[in-house]
Amino acid sequence: MSHHAALQELLHTRHSCRAFKSDAVPHDVISHILHDAGRAPSWCNAQPWKVIVTSGTQTETFREAMASAFDKGAPAPDYPFPATYTGAHLERRRTCGFQLYEAVGIGRGDREGRARQMRENYTLFGAPHVAVITCPKELGPYGVLDCGGFITAFCLSAKAQGIGTVPQAALSLFSDTIRTHFDIPEDRNVLAAISFGFPEDEAPINTFRTDRAALDEFVDWRD
Repeated sequence: MSHHAALQELLHTRHSCRAFKSDAVPHDVISHILHDAGRAPSWCNAQPWKVIVTSGTQTETFREAMASAFDKGAPAPDYPFPATYTGAHLERRRTCGFQLYEAVGIGRGDREGRARQMRENYTLFGAPHVAVITCPKELGPYGVLDCGGFITAFCLSAKAQGIGTVPQAALSLFSDTIRTHFDIPEDRNVLAAISFGFPEDEAPINTFRTDRAALDEFVDWRD
């Protein structure tokens, strides 16, 4: 298989995994993923990302802390969440949500079911590991851009090694909890997290796939 074909295979088959086996990922596999992700491009080679990776009891205590924060319901994100979604962005968001709820048998009018499913974000979908990504405050949106590249590279490397991932901005809704839990310095913002582990492929929630826009929907050709 050519390099391009291999990359296409990863890009087209990677998906957000929301059900995991309890088995721990070997340390050397996690290290390989992190080494690969560290090759992501960044402005002036700043490499602004710092990553906290949990395993074992550290994952469990973090899971408990995040579930408790969600239950208390006092959001304090370091980065503002989108003010609104409109047009195609809103439509794609709704479609993704409907696909997820349908996969797990939650009806459109089942608010309690949706709330329970939302809470799964904060129990890390049962994943045995989580990677918390922080970014220097001083770098602003360009540091965030660089860290986005790191997250993409992390997910693709994980996929290549049979590891499921789900990038989660939702966890950063409670950045203050994460900062306290891991004693993160004030000069760094909590950006996102990636829950990861061996995927439970047969779980209904892992069976749906989102569509992608056609080129003409996002490319302005200037020939």
